[in-house]
Amino acid sequence: MSSSAASIQQHFTDLTDPRTRKVTYPLVNIVTMSLCAVLGGADDFVAIADWAEDKKEWLSRFLDMSSGVPSHDRFNAILGALKPAEFEKCLLSWITALQDITDGQIIAIDGKTLRRGFDAASSKAAIHMVSAWATANHVSLGQVATDAKSNEITAIPKLLEIIEVSGCLVTIDAMGCQKEIAAKIVDAGGDYCLAIKGNQRYLHQAIRDHFVAAMEVDFKKLKVHRHETHEKGHGREESRYYYLCPIDAEDFPYASKWKKLKAIGMTINIVKQNGKETSDVRYYIVSKYLTGKRFAEAVRGHWSIENSLHWQLDVTFGEDQSRIRNGHADVNFSLLRRTSLSLLKNNKTAKVGVKNKRLKAGRNDAYLLEVLLGT
Repeated sequence: MSSSAASIQQHFTDLTDPRTRKVTYPLVNIVTMSLCAVLGGADDFVAIADWAEDKKEWLSRFLDMSSGVPSHDRFNAILGALKPAEFEKCLLSWITALQDITDGQIIAIDGKTLRRGFDAASSKAAIHMVSAWATANHVSLGQVATDAKSNEITAIPKLLEIIEVSGCLVTIDAMGCQKEIAAKIVDAGGDYCLAIKGNQRYLHQAIRDHFVAAMEVDFKKLKVHRHETHEKGHGREESRYYYLCPIDAEDFPYASKWKKLKAIGMTINIVKQNGKETSDVRYYIVSKYLTGKRFAEAVRGHWSIENSLHWQLDVTFGEDQSRIRNGHADVNFSLLRRTSLSLLKNNKTAKVGVKNKRLKAGRNDAYLLEVLLGT
């Protein structure tokens, strides 16, 4: 076996093979061919089998291909039977071996529904994936599948148990703004920046009242960290204003039950376009009195999970249109997409977007190996 194959295979030694009968195709072959094919443009099991058949000679440089390439049904069956938690752990081991996660990383947690995964015939609900995204390194750190968006509240604690948040700043939208989730982040050694809306209506109102009063006097005699940005382009002007005030949670209304709550934040986003002006105001609770710039990075960084992860998965990998449903195959294929996206985003040799990197990986064997090995 080549050193390249060995470096790939070592990350899958703990992956349980679900097959109980005689094994024709080594599990490492199934996994490696699947990931390589997804990197190279495959969006379903037929495409994976077809890609592997075309690349059989190249694959034989790294894998024992004496048994040939499995059928698409065999790929489907095996990926559908793999335990997602084990598979994810192995894939994350691969990613983190290639990329050092930045100290003090901002980790954005958010959910996304695979809409076409719904199957009326079997009454199988479309899965909702709650993901953790390292915003600086563009790495998917973990995900948990649920059967409904409303279950994000129960999925987030499970996700926090499988990712490392120590020393990191975790950002979550309003649905995840829960006392138990905040405490879990702090207990794991991290800090939180949580958007707050009507689901915590009394604390939300208290924060709103605080900033309304503070704005009336321009924060005179009040501690505040500020930051602002202004952008122009394509007939659009956008100004963002960030304010973060330290508080004593024991004295601030409805704040005492939030673990390590140290600051409250407000953002104002003003957009001018086509002679019209719109504004949006949002509020946050934070476990650390950050600088204004760091608070801005946390707020804006959170939306990178939409632009850098969810949007790319739909547009570049066609995830929202995927009809894969067999067993755990939908979850495991989603893991392959996220791993592929992380690998492609972190490749710096090709100066093109992710879509074109994927096309390049499909036609250029040397580039595909670069992506796989992080070189």
